[in-house]
Amino acid sequence: MTGRPMSRRGLLEAALLGAPALALAGCAGDGGPDWRLRLATGAPGGPYNAFGKALAVQAAQAVPRLHITPLSTSASVDNLRRLGAGSADLGLAMADAAEDAVQGREPFAGRAAVTALARVYVNYTHLVVPADGPVRSVGDLAGRSVATGAAGSGGQVLANRLLRVTGLTGKRSVRQRQLGLAASVEALRTGTVDALIWAGGVPTPALSALARAFPLRFLPLEEQAAVLRDTYGPVYTAVTLPAGVYGLTEPVGTVGVGNYLLARSQVPQQAVREVLQVVFDRWRVLLREVTAGARLEPRFAVATGAVPLHPGAVAYYRSVYG
Repeated sequence: MTGRPMSRRGLLEAALLGAPALALAGCAGDGGPDWRLRLATGAPGGPYNAFGKALAVQAAQAVPRLHITPLSTSASVDNLRRLGAGSADLGLAMADAAEDAVQGREPFAGRAAVTALARVYVNYTHLVVPADGPVRSVGDLAGRSVATGAAGSGGQVLANRLLRVTGLTGKRSVRQRQLGLAASVEALRTGTVDALIWAGGVPTPALSALARAFPLRFLPLEEQAAVLRDTYGPVYTAVTLPAGVYGLTEPVGTVGVGNYLLARSQVPQQAVREVLQVVFDRWRVLLREVTAGARLEPRFAVATGAVPLHPGAVAYYRSVYG
C-alpha cells in the first residue's frame, strides 16, 4: 500500500470525523490504492441525486478502485454542512451556498474547509405560476403562497434572495412554503400554492410533465438577475430559458447560478484527480439526465469564484490542460 502511515492522533481524528469512507481500503496492485468516498447529493428523484448515482456507476466502470457512495440529502446547505462536519467526502452545491459556507456567512456558523473540484453545470431559475391565474409579474406575488424549495437546499437560499431584492419581504412578504420539487409541483397543480421557485437544469423533467398537463407561465427575471449580481456578486448571471422548452413560444430571461462538485480539503489529491478523470471522460452520461444540451469544459469548470480549487483539482487541470 502506498502513502505515509497515519499518526495515532491522525487515526483518532479520522475515526471521529468518519474518515474511513476515504481511507485506503486496500491495494489494487499497480493501479494504486482503493478510495472510498461518500458523495452528498440531494433528494431521491432530484438532479443532484441523479448526478451522484450516475457518477458512482461511471466511476465503478472506469476506475474499479474508486468507490463512490451517493448519500440522499436535502441538497446544497445540508451537503456543505456534512462536508464541514466530515460526514461526507464529496458533495454537490449551488455556487451561492458554497460561497456562503467558505466565507462563514449565514446560514453557516463559521467558515467551512470546503474546496471545489469543478463547476459542473448551471442552474436556471424557474419562477412558475398557472397561466390562467392572476400573477403576471413578480410583484404580483405579494401576500401569496410560494413554494421556495426544501429546507436545507440551495434553491431556498436563492429564493430568499430573489424575494428580498424584489421587495417581497416585510409588509409585502409572500407566504413561503418549504417544499421540495415534487411537493412544489403537486402544490401548484392543486392550487395549494400560487407559485413555485425552482433552480435546476433545462428542461427539468417534473416541470416538463406539469407543463404538458397544466398551462404554465414562466415569469421573466432579467431585472432581478442584474440586482442579485450587483448585491451578491458574480455568482449570479443572466441566462435564458429557450423557446421550445415547457411549451414556451419565446425565450424567457432568468437567473443562472452554477453547481459545484466539492470535496473536503482532507480528501487525498490522487483521489480527487481520479474523480475528475471520470467526470471529464463521462460528462455526457453524467449530465444527460440533469440538463439537456449542457457541456462540461475546463475553462468553465475551473470558474469556482470564492471557493478555492482542491490541490488535487489544480494538479489535474495542469496535467491535462497545461
